[in-house]
Amino acid sequence: MDRLQIEKKGGIAGFGGPNLKSRGELALSKLSPADRAAVEGLFKEPQKAGPRGAADAFSYHITRQTGAGPQTIEVPESAVPAVVRDSVKDVLE
Repeated sequence: MDRLQIEKKGGIAGFGGPNLKSRGELALSKLSPADRAAVEGLFKEPQKAGPRGAADAFSYHITRQTGAGPQTIEVPESAVPAVVRDSVKDVLE
């Protein structure tokens, strides 16, 4: 329950097509108190993260495990703390 799974989506023409995935994983306990609070704020009110960007903007799907099961939000890149964005790496599948 301490882990975030992050996936970056979007970009110009869906960036990389179906074979290139941008994913990351991060332990909440490794985040600073400020970054942890920012992530918690995103889960509490994802709509306050701001509008989705233009059609070619990146968005982040962030998933955490809760007692009730997985919880996923989609937020614009501009709302994601840098440490969370930096955990994402491109991988070929």
